Amino acid sequence: MIYYLYMIKEEEKILNAIENVSTVMQFVLIGFSDLPNLQGFILAVFSAVYIIILTGNFLIILITSMDPALQKPLYFFLANFSSLEICYVSVIVPRILFNIEMQDLRISVMSCATQLCFFLIFGTTECVLLAVMSYDRYVAICNPLHYILIMSPTKCTQLAVGSWLGGIPIQIGQACQIFDLHFCNSNKIEHFFCDIPPILKLACGDTSVHELSVYVVVMVVAALPFILVLTSYIKIIATILRLPTAKGRAKAFSTCSSHLLVVVLFYGSATVTYLRPKSMHSPGSDKLLSLFYTIVTPMLNPLIYSLRNKKVIAALKRLFLKE
Repeated sequence: MIYYLYMIKEEEKILNAIENVSTVMQFVLIGFSDLPNLQGFILAVFSAVYIIILTGNFLIILITSMDPALQKPLYFFLANFSSLEICYVSVIVPRILFNIEMQDLRISVMSCATQLCFFLIFGTTECVLLAVMSYDRYVAICNPLHYILIMSPTKCTQLAVGSWLGGIPIQIGQACQIFDLHFCNSNKIEHFFCDIPPILKLACGDTSVHELSVYVVVMVVAALPFILVLTSYIKIIATILRLPTAKGRAKAFSTCSSHLLVVVLFYGSATVTYLRPKSMHSPGSDKLLSLFYTIVTPMLNPLIYSLRNKKVIAALKRLFLKE
């Protein structure tokens, strides 16, 4: 009799677990709800930052497409990069604003999967595009006589299209793999958007295979482009140091310093986020690092490229001061 009652209880536990798995139809994005007294302030800050990001990147797209002085490969890729930043941030920030404004933290599994998928695709595009932009600077500085021939309009278009489309199959596959898991630990995502580490924490059972898969994908879509960036800049610096005059060295370095700064900001925070061991992840540190590479860096990029580029500043003056 005791054994019979024990088996009934065990069956009930199993049925409850199955029911929990099957009924996870939505998640709860905790976001910044642990700061109830600062919701209005957080909403105002994110709204202002989003407007700054949209305005700054839109201006760069506008001047690079309209100003004849900026009809060069460098600014063609810069316009692509600004377009990407708008898409990248728009995957995350509107959802944050909606959750705070409506005081509704819920997000359906499908919406969460869609957000993660686009976030990963645009993140991959950024990694590849940064590598393409470093290659452009390498050709311009290390092989200037053949620059126009190598970086032809057709070649630039092919590189841009490859950057935008190259990561789509990989990241769709990774998103599908993650959301093929069963979620039974909780439905509360300790983050302000659907990202891989906090979602894996909610999965039932052992997720070590999926974590390994994430590391492999990061190595392919992030580490490999970073190696290409590093190789390009090693050759660029070696070429600059061989220039005969200090003025020539300063001019050459100024053409790639902005891009190098953006690379350091993006890769620094993103690498720490995704390549840390699972034991080192915590909601607070994950949110802080993610804020840096998803919000702060896209906000700084237009300023970095405009304030450190005399041609961009001149184009902005012509845009606003023309009669």
